[in-house]
Order: sequence, then structure tokens, then C-alpha cells
Amino acid sequence: MEKGKLPPQAPELEEVVLGALLIDQKAIEEVASVMKSKMFYKSKHQDIYTAIENLFLKNEAIDLLTVSNELKSTGKLEKVGGDYSLIQLTQQVSSSAHIDFHARIIMQKYIQRQLISNSNAITKEAYEEGTDIFELVDKAYSHLNSVTNLLIKNKEIDLRSLTEEILNHAGKLYRGEVKSGIDTPISNLTSKMGGWRDNELIILAARPGMGKTAFALKAGWVAALQNIPVGFFSLEMGANQLLSRLWSMDLRIDNEKFTKTGLSPDEEKIVVNRLTQYNQIPFYIDDTPSLTIQVLSTKAKKWKKEKGIKMIIVDYLQLMTGSKNNREQDISSISRGLKLLAKELSIPVIALSQLSRAVEQRGGNKRPMLSDLRESGAIEQDADVVQFIYRPEYYGIDEWDDDERGPTAGQAEYIVAKNRNGGLVRDRMKFEGRYTNFTNIDDFDDSELDVVQEVKPEPNFDLKNAFDSDIKLPADNDFQF
Repeated sequence: MEKGKLPPQAPELEEVVLGALLIDQKAIEEVASVMKSKMFYKSKHQDIYTAIENLFLKNEAIDLLTVSNELKSTGKLEKVGGDYSLIQLTQQVSSSAHIDFHARIIMQKYIQRQLISNSNAITKEAYEEGTDIFELVDKAYSHLNSVTNLLIKNKEIDLRSLTEEILNHAGKLYRGEVKSGIDTPISNLTSKMGGWRDNELIILAARPGMGKTAFALKAGWVAALQNIPVGFFSLEMGANQLLSRLWSMDLRIDNEKFTKTGLSPDEEKIVVNRLTQYNQIPFYIDDTPSLTIQVLSTKAKKWKKEKGIKMIIVDYLQLMTGSKNNREQDISSISRGLKLLAKELSIPVIALSQLSRAVEQRGGNKRPMLSDLRESGAIEQDADVVQFIYRPEYYGIDEWDDDERGPTAGQAEYIVAKNRNGGLVRDRMKFEGRYTNFTNIDDFDDSELDVVQEVKPEPNFDLKNAFDSDIKLPADNDFQF
């Protein structure tokens, strides 16, 4: 006993709290919101509190007789020491004064025990050779979050207070003081669906070649330019490929020049000047392949803490790996994990998703539907918003299937097929394939303009010196503008 350590506990205060509950019918109302039976150290005290709690939930009287009968009905009366033990508890106190203070001390002792227990479990797993370190870190985060939640007192909101809060927010929206969500790349889409909203999982789905990565990249860039930190997880493309697409989209330089034919000195100057201008734009890229939901969640939480991330984009969902042998169960676990991540960090999470080949097997109209989602059951259920991108031009369809029969060339359709907190939307946008860029359908078309000609390069411009003197890129696979 002299060298050993006893778990943190306060058995005397446990007796005082139980005694107060037995002599004061209303005392339970003071502690019911924070106290749970498992917080008591002694098992017999847990049984007695459970009996009191059961009576409270049934809206029945709480006193020596009723608690004794409740314990007797569950076969626990003898275990706690009989009626004599209950009588002794009532003799410990004369009133229920300070019961809230005493209950919180008991709760603190319980939290200390939980921290010790969880730390020991984490330490034990850390010693094991086969431990997945990212899963272990995520488990540690979860343990700390669960303990933190115990320390936060429940906020009781009545109807009047909640209504005032809603009206206050609605007034700010009307006056333009706040936005309902982060702007999307297309103004009409933002107007109709309210933008990318906090706590929501948005699924952006399309068949290969439709431009879903380009649209997601534009979505992140639009937000970052408004000083909204964005985290982009790319499981399909490397960071250098994404950056070349980004510069093509932003500077209107053909994407093939970054990947095939090369940039002229004038074009190199444009990119360097732009990068210098955007050096502090909060846009982060992680191109780690084969991420699990646990690893992604851990990295996202780290970004949230260190960089203040307010939106996450995942490209794409089906490339994430799972721990189960059943792929459908893996996808279900991944989509649920992304939804929980959106709620926990209180940010929008945009996850790209592939569609099944059923789209291309349909004759004529190949417009996607919810049933085309791969493993659609779990994804459709967890998603707050499901949005499709459809380009009939890709399938050789020259005219839109409406009354006007307009040309499909250079156009795409965005389809909001599910919107848990708003209406459904279907409208068109412009697609500039040479720049991998989506814009508003009515934007001025300057695709024929040569932006490079407007830039007058300095004499003896040296690309290497420009980078060495003005720009510092982060190392590894975590890039920031």
C-alpha cells in the first residue's frame, strides 16, 4: 500500500451524494444531467444510483422505501448491504445542500480514472509491433474527446431562446452579414443550394472524364481565395499534377503545356509571378495514396488544429482503403467516417465518388441517377448532398435533350439529386477542357485571348533565381500556397 497507487476516488462523497438523494426528492434534478452510475467507484454505490435513476426516469417518488423496493426487484438489495446500508446513507447528511459541488468532484475522480485507463491502453498498444500508428493516434484523439465532453456542461435551450437564435441568424443572412455556406465555383449553384455548408457530407459523383477532379479543385481554390483554409486529399493524382491543373485553370494556359509541350519563358514568368502573389493562400494538398478513414481523420484533425481548416475535399472515396474483407462494408465505414468527421470538425466535407458503368450502358440519355452510385446504399444514406456532373458531349451527344435542342459543346450540367437541407437543382455551366475549368454559363468567353501576350518579361529573367529568392515551398506531400 505504501509503494502502490490507488485509483482516484472519493467514497465518502459518494455516500454523501447518495444520502442526499434519498432524503430530498428533488435533489436528483440537480445532478441527473451530469452524473452516471459508472462514475461511482464502489459497485454497490453504482447499483444504488441506478435504482434512484430508474425511479426518476419513471417519474416515481424517491425515498428509502421506493429505492429499497427497486433494488429488491432487480435482485441487488442484498448486494448493497440491505436496508440497513440505505439507512446509514441517510444518516450521513442533514440536507442536499452542495450536492452539485459534491457530484462534480465524483465526476472528476471518474475522469482521472478514465485518463489513467485509456493512457495505459494506448501505452500497451504502442509497444506492440503490429500496431497501426495512425489508428492508435485516432483512438487517442477519440479517448480525449470523450473525456472532454464530460467536462462540458449540457446547454439547455428552451423554445424561446432557440427561436431567437434562429431569427438572429436569419436576419444576418438577409442583411448579407453572413453566408449560409462557402461559395461554390458556380454562382447560380451557390444561390440555389446555399453553398457548401458546415457539418455536411457532400458527395460529388461522375463517370471518369466528366471533370469531377477539376470541379473539386476549382471549389477548393474559390474558397481559398476568400481566405478560407482548404485541405485537399488526393488519392488519385500527385500534387504536381494537381498544381499544373490549378495553374492551367487559374492562368488560362493550356494544361498540355504543363505536361507535354512545355512552357515558354513568358509563361514561366506568369506562373512565378502568380505564385509569389498567392504565396499565403491557405490551400493545402496531401497526396498520400491508399488512405484509411482513420488516417485521413487524424490528418484532418491536425490540419484543423494547426491550420484552421474550414473545408475538406477527398478525391476520391473509392480509392480509400478499409479494414474489412467486404468492400461494401468498407465503403459504408468510410462514408460514415467522413460524415462523422464533418460533424466533429463542424466543416463541409466534399468527397468525390465514381459512378457505376450502368450510366454508359443506358441508351440515349446518360444523365446520372442516385442508383448509379457505387455501393449506393451507404453513400446515399450518409450524404447530406449528392451532386452529379454530366457532360453529354463526352458521349458524342451533340444536342441537349430539351425543347431548344441547343449545342452541348463546351457545356456541362450540375445536378443536385439529394439535398437534405434544401431543394434539388439542375442547371448548366461552362466547361473549358483546355484549361480543365468550370465557369458560369453566362461568363464572358475569353478562351481565344492569349493571356501570355499581355505580360512583358523582364530582360535576362532567370526562373531558378526567381524561385530561390521569392518562394519557399513546403517539403514532403503537404503543400500550401
